[in-house]
Amino acid sequence: MIEPETKDWTWVLTRRCDECGTDSSTFTPADVPAELAAAADGWDRVLHRPRVDLRPDDSTWSPLEYGAHSSDVLTVMRERLGLMLRRDEPTFPDWDQDQAAVDGDYRSRESGEVAESFRAGAAATSAAFAAAPRSSWGRRGLRGDGAAFTVTTLAQYLLHDIRHHLHDVGA
Repeated sequence: MIEPETKDWTWVLTRRCDECGTDSSTFTPADVPAELAAAADGWDRVLHRPRVDLRPDDSTWSPLEYGAHSSDVLTVMRERLGLMLRRDEPTFPDWDQDQAAVDGDYRSRESGEVAESFRAGAAATSAAFAAAPRSSWGRRGLRGDGAAFTVTTLAQYLLHDIRHHLHDVGA
């Protein structure tokens, strides 16, 4: 069984991630389209490897599961961006990524479908960030645990997450 993720990864907004090498503080929302296009290419390569459904060990997701999760991350972050642009300081609905993996049956998904889902989500998320006026980049939203994000830090958090999971699967 995969142990649920309990780390608070918001620290990546203030310092470089030694694990994957990403310094998310260098990103702005304007970087999202190019970064997600590159990530879509990376996920396409990963998800077309042989035996992408195999877990490296009993406590680590397979590349397929990481890909499905990353695709869902795009949807969640795009929804959060929408809330931030429509409302003043919204609190985001909670998202249990581990329950999403079970509900979405990540282990049984088809790798080609996951690659297509990621590419479509990347395009939609890129368009949403590209449409956010620069004057909105300081708008805030709150996670249920109280962690505050701006449009800029949401973009940074998103891009780190996607890059980190590509690193997790050796891409």
